Amino acid sequence: MSTEKKSAVITFKAEGKMLEALNSIPNRSEFIRAALLNALSETCPLCGGAGFLNAKQRQHWENFTRQHTVRHCRKCDALTFECREESGKKMENRKCKNHCHKEEECCQ
Repeated sequence: MSTEKKSAVITFKAEGKMLEALNSIPNRSEFIRAALLNALSETCPLCGGAGFLNAKQRQHWENFTRQHTVRHCRKCDALTFECREESGKKMENRKCKNHCHKEEECCQ
């Protein structure tokens, strides 16, 4: 059995400003490959890159957002999740301690 990777040529239409921008890039193929690999590795874990949530995903998201909020980290300015506060103090939900952003540990 061959261990050689198979390759294929993939084409797509580019018009207007996209075509102009691509034409100004010295190595378009390498740029497009890198952009696609980056986009595929950065796919949203909830929608899987579809750009929208189906009914079940929306329900899970709504349940999650009842206990969490999206905010900017003051250290790195990235969007992150934080447990919502109850009665003036942060929630002490054991589940949240492992997945929520801890600013004191950010960007170290």
